[in-house]
Amino acid sequence: MATLREAKCGETVKVQKIRGEGAVKRRIMDMGITKNTEVYVRKVAPLGDPVEVTVRGYELSLRKADAEMIEVQ
Repeated sequence: MATLREAKCGETVKVQKIRGEGAVKRRIMDMGITKNTEVYVRKVAPLGDPVEVTVRGYELSLRKADAEMIEVQ
């Protein structure tokens, strides 16, 4: 399954699953990224880190490592 890190700039994807354990998973969910949430990829930095997304009406920057934990469709 594809991850948020692999999503292209300008693409809207839907979250299928969040991998990870404990505090890391909880932090991602606290930012509003939960199952079935639509995420719009606004910008990707030249080296891929960070990824800027719009989720639930606000902009959010994610580290590459965090974006790899989010499986999308």
